[in-house]
Amino acid sequence: MKEELFVSGRNIPFIDPVLHIWHWQIPLYLFVGGLAAGLIFFSTYFYLTGKEKEYPIAVQVAPFLAPIVIVLGLIALLLDLRHPAFFWQLYTTIRFDSPMSWGAWTLGAVMPLSVLWPLSYLTEIRAYFDGKNRYIINLIDWIFKMMKQYWIIEWVYKLSIEYRKPIAIVNMVLSIILGVYTGILLSAFNARPLWNTSLLGPLFLVSGLSTGAAAIMWMAKSHHEKIAFSKIDLILIGVELFFIVHLFMGFLASTAVQQEAAGLFLGGEFTAVFWGFFVVGGLVFPAILEILELYGFKIPISIPAFFILFGGALFRFIMVDAGQITRYLY
Repeated sequence: MKEELFVSGRNIPFIDPVLHIWHWQIPLYLFVGGLAAGLIFFSTYFYLTGKEKEYPIAVQVAPFLAPIVIVLGLIALLLDLRHPAFFWQLYTTIRFDSPMSWGAWTLGAVMPLSVLWPLSYLTEIRAYFDGKNRYIINLIDWIFKMMKQYWIIEWVYKLSIEYRKPIAIVNMVLSIILGVYTGILLSAFNARPLWNTSLLGPLFLVSGLSTGAAAIMWMAKSHHEKIAFSKIDLILIGVELFFIVHLFMGFLASTAVQQEAAGLFLGGEFTAVFWGFFVVGGLVFPAILEILELYGFKIPISIPAFFILFGGALFRFIMVDAGQITRYLY
């Protein structure tokens, strides 16, 4: 047994003054949570606004990715837990003052509804992947086969179609909460100056919507749908850049510790990766490609979509790593 004696509240390993307890699992979880929020939001929004036929991939097909990436995020979160076998205890209580408690319950509500939504479009999803991915085709065929054998599966399938509109309304609200939560999870840690800002919630929401739009335009078949989501993504990139500029303006006009936190990105160790790879590579560069596409240049939509998704993931890894370095000095 190793004994350690602390004579003050400082220099507690992995906690104070520098936090080193969150690794790759948490930023991955935040990324896929934002991506799922974007996919669900656009799908339900355009369904509720009566544009299901105008944007069939966004409404009917792309949402099948949402439960998949949510499961990946939950697996990453499970791997991060010190005692994974007791994860169920998150759902035996709710603490209104805990963002993690809110997040656990939000995911608990989003997960089944994110399955019900694409379930109501199984036929359309099968048609999209016909000749493209035999594994997904085989899975959907197996689900239809199970429906014939087990009445409860067929009942859930019919229920998802019958109550599609109420499911869409609830899903859209939960997607916004999920997108904002991925930022609030960090901003609730007031002891970390980089995270101690109310802008993280809206910034992470907009970033998640942008990655969702990128995934949809990557999957879209029609030129009209690709261009529509390219325009939406350009707006979201503009808003994201606006939030980033004001994030640093707020830091530089704040206390010394927050100015020090901003310094990590303004000449410090995260300067090159943040401004070079994320801002330029993950936002400005794909935005330029999308603008060129709008003006008639033939650019594969997969290129800007990939860089947006890459930038969205990188942004979360940077924020989690850098935030754990920043600290208050008493």
